[in-house]
Amino acid sequence: MTQAERLIYLIKYLSNENDELKSISIPEGEAEKKRLLRSLMNIRPPKAVTGEFLEVQDAYLQEESARKGVISLSDLSLVQPGIYLWQGDITRLSVDGIVNAANSSLLGCFVPCHGCIDNAIHSAAGIGLRLECSHIMKGQKKDEPTGKARITKAYNLPCRYVLHTVGPIIYGTVTGQDCKLLADCYRSCLELAAAYRLKSIAFCCISTGEFHFPNETAAEIAIQTVQEYKEKNQNGLEVVFNVFKDRDYEIYKRLLGG
Repeated sequence: MTQAERLIYLIKYLSNENDELKSISIPEGEAEKKRLLRSLMNIRPPKAVTGEFLEVQDAYLQEESARKGVISLSDLSLVQPGIYLWQGDITRLSVDGIVNAANSSLLGCFVPCHGCIDNAIHSAAGIGLRLECSHIMKGQKKDEPTGKARITKAYNLPCRYVLHTVGPIIYGTVTGQDCKLLADCYRSCLELAAAYRLKSIAFCCISTGEFHFPNETAAEIAIQTVQEYKEKNQNGLEVVFNVFKDRDYEIYKRLLGG
């Protein structure tokens, strides 16, 4: 099956699951087809799926990942001992674990093609990630608390694991409790990574997007928390600060002295 054939298969499978979407027309352009597939994946609730679907989906997503290009630690430069700074798409990183800025449902973003990192990670990983997150949430029977961390497999991402953490949401002035909770997010991920004996972890800019934490303050907390952890724990865990926006890159570069 070619990549184009896989794309059509996946769109038809997902649309035929829903009576309201069975008659949806498939666009002509490749980019429009890809956007439709991502939208269908985003809105799909966690439920059983056939093995054939997963086989086709995995082949499709892994080829898409290869086309984007995979970035490993050897492609990056140190800015401090054991700390890297990289600007780009976190779903391209081949590290032991990447951090997802999740919401309290832990099920990913259901808004079609939304620009948040939660959506990007789930879209690149495939529907298996939402299914595993759903299993976790059914087991704990409550929303995921702010400042904690959970770990799942990475499925079709080039990393090995995804660490999910819920950051504080800022509605007005940033409080001391907000800062503590954001630091807890980073610390929880570092401790969980160490517990699973990961050797490398990539952090996104937790809470600075849809959760409106000020970028500069968030970066200061992130760097301080990681540096303090590395000073107390000489376990060789390597950390990548992954940023996407130019503004965040300039902030981290300045604060890290890179």
